Amino acid sequence: MLGFLFSIIAGAAMSVQGVINTRLSEKIGLYESNAWVQGTAFLLSAIAFFFLRKTGWAELWQGIGGINKFYLFGGAIGLVITVTVMLSMRHLNPTLAVSSILIAQLAVAALIDAFGWFGAEKVPFSPMKFVALALMVGGVILFKKF
Repeated sequence: MLGFLFSIIAGAAMSVQGVINTRLSEKIGLYESNAWVQGTAFLLSAIAFFFLRKTGWAELWQGIGGINKFYLFGGAIGLVITVTVMLSMRHLNPTLAVSSILIAQLAVAALIDAFGWFGAEKVPFSPMKFVALALMVGGVILFKKF
């Protein structure tokens, strides 16, 4: 149940952040607003790390040295996410942008599950899941049309 609560908070925060970031980018520029967003996130993350960390600096660097180097691109993917959310909201409206983003997230997450990418447990992708995705896409088309 706690996972669903966190998911709801994350979804709500992503929608609000997407609109806020888009409005900020309209005033100061896309890459300027992204630098502000990522910079404040870094600052707050560094403060949280300083006060709440479970390990010291040596353990942090040792842990980073022992993982798949691909996993270190999470921050770079965050840049892609922030910029593309702002661009999608600029060219669509928040509802259509978030709906499209959610469908893409669900489809890629299903592929990750189906193939067990990144160490995820394999979860079969049944034909009914294709139907569910198609229904979601149809819902977005109907939402846009009416």
